[in-house]
Amino acid sequence: MLDSATIQIIKATVPVLKTTANDITSHFYPLLFSQHPEVMPFFNQTNQGKGTQPKALANAVIAYGANIDELGNLTEAVGKIVQKHCSLGIQPAQYDAVGSCLLQAIKAVLGDAATNEVIEAWGKAYGQLATILIDAEEKVYAETEQSVGGWRGERAFKLVKKADESSTIASFYFEPVDGGAVPTFEAGQFLTIIIDIKGQSVRRNYSLSDAPGTGYLRISVKREPQGTISNFLHDELTVGKEINFLPPSGDFKLRRNGKPLVLLTGGVGITPAISMLNVEAGSGREIQFIHAAINSDVHAFRNHVDQLAAKHTHISPLYIYSDPEKNCKPHAEGFITTDLIAQQLSENRDVEFYFLGPKPFMVAAFKIAKELGVPENQIHHEFFGPAEDLVA
Repeated sequence: MLDSATIQIIKATVPVLKTTANDITSHFYPLLFSQHPEVMPFFNQTNQGKGTQPKALANAVIAYGANIDELGNLTEAVGKIVQKHCSLGIQPAQYDAVGSCLLQAIKAVLGDAATNEVIEAWGKAYGQLATILIDAEEKVYAETEQSVGGWRGERAFKLVKKADESSTIASFYFEPVDGGAVPTFEAGQFLTIIIDIKGQSVRRNYSLSDAPGTGYLRISVKREPQGTISNFLHDELTVGKEINFLPPSGDFKLRRNGKPLVLLTGGVGITPAISMLNVEAGSGREIQFIHAAINSDVHAFRNHVDQLAAKHTHISPLYIYSDPEKNCKPHAEGFITTDLIAQQLSENRDVEFYFLGPKPFMVAAFKIAKELGVPENQIHHEFFGPAEDLVA
């Protein structure tokens, strides 16, 4: 526990840090990467360029300082950070590097206002936060390692099958090289792949796109025009080649409570929804499977969903195309709207509402869920990368 004097200093300096947070994080990352280049593979440089990673860090630091005497308010946020860190394989030693550079950045930006007392207080506060996260992450690592098919650190998997799902999305099926068990996971979770490209280790998260218990792990990846990893997977990873994974992670999980299920996705955001759909297909649970795409050419898994819907009357698909071609057969054209989604739901909004897709799509989906009166704790979404604000 922090002493009262430290807590008072932290709370007193939060307003100053709030106004300078972006400057501090902008100063922090160059320091970190120059002094500790070994941590660079753990950071998506695209998110750095967009500014989303620095903004997320700034928000986290401010939230922590503002709640320094009521850390229970941060339980949910800490849980998400722990899952993200575990998905990347963050280790205790990396906290020292981050803490040192963060304090240097605060000192550099605040100047004379960053007295020895202020820096010492934030050093103690950071140490407390690091201990909380390290302990929580070790618990996750240990539980994962002890689970069926689980492991700690990197594990080699071999590509055994590759299949096109649309003109832009392909599925990749993997089995463990060591011949051991395939890990259990929750529908909606993701795993991290580790690839060496031109001597640089790179880590990326991809949703698991099939149900657990299949005997393989499957990810389905959209080819991005400038996507280093996606183009490597599509063009260079062939059947028989090996790749390293970190264990499945994430708190974007299917709730198997029997409530009607709404799966609202856009583009490649469909992948975790397919995992959820495959798990619940035979359950009898009411499922509204709503997918938005540009047209049928880029619409992945349509045949699969249609086949399940033909077999199970409790599955109701709705496809929305923003720019359909003549041969396309969507149920609706344009974009998702509150009225359109409302037509798919009963008057009772007691549903589990999952959505995932590009940022503008997610902003619209979140607004729709709120307008429809879906209970807040039954609205679920995932960000691959730093968390962002979905309030338009």
